[in-house]
Amino acid sequence: MGGTRPAARTVTRRTTTDRRGAVVAALMLAMALPALDSTIVSTAVPQIVGDLGGFAVFSWLFSGYLLAVTVTLPVYGKLSDTFGRKPVLVAGAAVFLLGSLLCGAAWNMGTLIAFRIVQGLGGGALQGTVQTLAADLYPLEERPRIQARLSTVWAVSAVAGPALGGVLAAYADWRWIFLVNLPIGAVALWLIAHHLHEPEREPAATRARVDWAGALAVFACGGVLLTALVQGGVAWPWLSAPSYALFAAGLALAGLVVWVERRAAEPIIPGWVWRRRTIAAVNLALGALGLLMVAPTVFLPTYAQAVLGLAPVTAGFVLSVWTLSWPVSAALSQHVYRRIGFRNTAMLGIGAAAAILFAFPFLPYPGAAWQPTLLMLLLGASLGLFQLPLLVGVQSTVVWSERGTTTASVLFCRQTGQTVGASVFGAVANGVLASRLGSAGDLDTVTRALDTGAAPEATRRAVADAVHAVYLGASCAAAVAFLVLLLLAPRRFPVLKD
Repeated sequence: MGGTRPAARTVTRRTTTDRRGAVVAALMLAMALPALDSTIVSTAVPQIVGDLGGFAVFSWLFSGYLLAVTVTLPVYGKLSDTFGRKPVLVAGAAVFLLGSLLCGAAWNMGTLIAFRIVQGLGGGALQGTVQTLAADLYPLEERPRIQARLSTVWAVSAVAGPALGGVLAAYADWRWIFLVNLPIGAVALWLIAHHLHEPEREPAATRARVDWAGALAVFACGGVLLTALVQGGVAWPWLSAPSYALFAAGLALAGLVVWVERRAAEPIIPGWVWRRRTIAAVNLALGALGLLMVAPTVFLPTYAQAVLGLAPVTAGFVLSVWTLSWPVSAALSQHVYRRIGFRNTAMLGIGAAAAILFAFPFLPYPGAAWQPTLLMLLLGASLGLFQLPLLVGVQSTVVWSERGTTTASVLFCRQTGQTVGASVFGAVANGVLASRLGSAGDLDTVTRALDTGAAPEATRRAVADAVHAVYLGASCAAAVAFLVLLLLAPRRFPVLKD
């Protein structure tokens, strides 16, 4: 009798491990949906516009999706804490796949934009819930492994997405860039349904009231303010009636959010998210990360083409190298933060990133392609050392019922930082270009000129100056993140036992 017990335990442990492996595979597939979407669509824009028209509004294919993802993150985070991760993840994946199917059937640019927003409503659930489940599945010492795998999904998507999108647009039809999501999502849903089993919820928790008024207020406030940031200086001037109206409405809605959430029994954005030093510091630091990431992701490809004279594919490679070093550095960061702590590891990473971003403007003109490529490789390694310790650390300071809300707040701040960064750095770049090239100079004009041939020397100089100014701004954002961690974050995160 005594000899059968260890075998039984071994079988149970193997079954649990196999099930967890299947769930991890499902999470990676689910994360691949928004990861691929962020890169695959941009390559097919010429074919989409040629088929459906609507060139004046095609930017909303990206802005609408981004807005929907960002404003729904806090809502899905709270729902996952209330009802569990599985129903939120399944619902989010279903909505995303429905949006993908509708995008494939769109008959004009207006409907395609609307269906992209539907995709974004599901994408918010996927991004936040997958990151939360990663922390649920693994104890603290093993979390870097799953987070590194998820980072690898983004890295592979950054390289494969544009290539896959180009192939589908050129040799099949642009609609397949959306329909390709269906088999991937179907496999992910099947694995989640069959292998993800959460503990039974307490009866009181299952009857918890949902703060629908707060959810609607957060959605409206975020949508209005982010629209003002995304479209300001693009669809209308910053100092114009639409900008004034949107910012005024956004501030009024922000006041409404505060009023509603203070009176809610279970608020969508609870006050403790900002009252706890650790969470507040991580939110602000990763908001700065989102801001500084705009410099390479938005401006480096234009720099590589206009200043270095590279082809679009080669310019994309210069950018993509940071997606190779980022997950490797993230996976190895556990060996650092176990010795010196989460805060100090993150400060080491963001300090190095600030120095690398600051070094970019000092590259020789016009320089060689290997120089910015090397800087991007080092930047990816630095940011992997910065982001993952903060995410793992902050998730380890809260209990299960607060982890979804905490993770969503971190991702929301990073997404918001990217939106703010795109607006601020876009204005900086356009200002420098206008001062060098005259009032007609802006980034869109330069980008269109690249499609017609090599840029003249004056334009190349102006683009170099504009991108250098953006990188200096990004280094300042990294310095702000460093100071936030130094002054606000506790020296040792108050980690809870698993």
